[in-house]
Amino acid sequence: MGSELMINVTFKELRAAYMENGTLVEFFIERENEASILGNIYKGRVVRVVPGMDAAFVDIGLERAAFLQATDLVIDRSIFEDETFGSSIDGKERIEGVLEEGQEVMVQVSRESLGNKGIRVTSKISIPGRLLVLCPFSRHMGISRRIEAEKERSRLLDILKEISSKGLGLIARTACEGRSKEEIVQDFEFLLKIWRGIHEKYSKKSAPCVLYQDLGLVYRVVRDLHGQNLTRIVVDDEGLFHKIDAFLKEYLPEERISLELFEGEEPIFEAMGVEPEISKILERRIYLKSGGYIVIDYGEALTAIDVNTGRYLGKKDLEDTILRTNLEAAREIAYQIRLKNLGGIIIVDFIDMERKESKELVYQTLCEALRRDRIKTYVYPISELGLVQITRKRTRNDVVRSMTEQCTHCDGSGLRSSRYVECYKILRSIKYACRKERAREVDLYVSKDIAQVLFEEERSALEWLEKTYKKRINVIVRHDLGLREYRVEVRE
Repeated sequence: MGSELMINVTFKELRAAYMENGTLVEFFIERENEASILGNIYKGRVVRVVPGMDAAFVDIGLERAAFLQATDLVIDRSIFEDETFGSSIDGKERIEGVLEEGQEVMVQVSRESLGNKGIRVTSKISIPGRLLVLCPFSRHMGISRRIEAEKERSRLLDILKEISSKGLGLIARTACEGRSKEEIVQDFEFLLKIWRGIHEKYSKKSAPCVLYQDLGLVYRVVRDLHGQNLTRIVVDDEGLFHKIDAFLKEYLPEERISLELFEGEEPIFEAMGVEPEISKILERRIYLKSGGYIVIDYGEALTAIDVNTGRYLGKKDLEDTILRTNLEAAREIAYQIRLKNLGGIIIVDFIDMERKESKELVYQTLCEALRRDRIKTYVYPISELGLVQITRKRTRNDVVRSMTEQCTHCDGSGLRSSRYVECYKILRSIKYACRKERAREVDLYVSKDIAQVLFEEERSALEWLEKTYKKRINVIVRHDLGLREYRVEVRE
């Protein structure tokens, strides 16, 4: 069974679900006012060079300046004369010796704004096509790691070297496998035409300005996934249906991809059984079939995943129980990383294992499961503490962050002060109010939960305050107040 792409359009929101063998494996969401700029190429102007960070900030015409690290900077721009390659800073040359304020540079967005982190750009330009990726400032020739047959890798490498006679860097994508030289040359010429157009705009336009915009979400997903046995696309919007049809005919004419317009009475994701799976993406705790579970916590610096046995006790010894849980968890973790589009540093805390062979088996299982992921991922061996470090290229917000917003009650921590902490904070405020000489009565406005604690568990404290300060305290329930909201008013 091939893979399928289900697309739902609701006013200004577009959602796409990528299915493999009937299982949701990747989910994309984009709103009109949040369109991605990842992959866009700009002519920017350096506004600040920071030697201490070995970096610079570049104005690309957006609200905030973009961050350019020295290691992402190409310093040889001879490409604009003869289309030869450029070179990067090798670590010996400082950025202040290469860039200065006011200087114009060509950059590409390599990472969108994530949380408090701004946009990151690179001058190592790469332009993806359906079969190739053109890297005009590099002479590197690469083959997708998913193409494993040595004979095919060698054939493709020979073709790349032959067609890129001008020293331009090229990478053969997964979809390149088995393609004829003519098809590859055609894609190369298409990318070369785009690059020359970018070059022409760069020479004519003034900074800051956009030189190239990558494809929109749907077209980008189709382009990137068509090499992974994508056989069917179903969309519920007629306008988008015709646009995708035109895109397939022009951009992927040889591909046998079925395009269907969904016209059912039920919403497309409900009819296809996808909506319940999308809802589960936000779940913090994921239960395993064995009875164990994993917990995923998101932080600024990293994502932590904890593995627990839960109610699973096994039928043999403890080591066997732990191994089986860890093996199932390893496969589920790889699936969740891809589904949620987790990026950056990911730390997995597996249940401690005694035997070395058990640790190796879990590690290999995790690595094998992650091989299905098209995003570059590296897995470090299990440490003595049972921890596994994973790094996954992060370019845009993960799905959970795209679908959620920070809680105003806990500021995103997932925790809030208890009812008892809030009660004693209120009692201190009442005590201060009662000390005022002119006060005859004190009115306290609180939520129902706090009032219940005050009346049932802290009534003695209220009685003590009334007796000590000879003031009447009126507790008034307000349903519009939250747990941590209250108001104390003094009657004179």
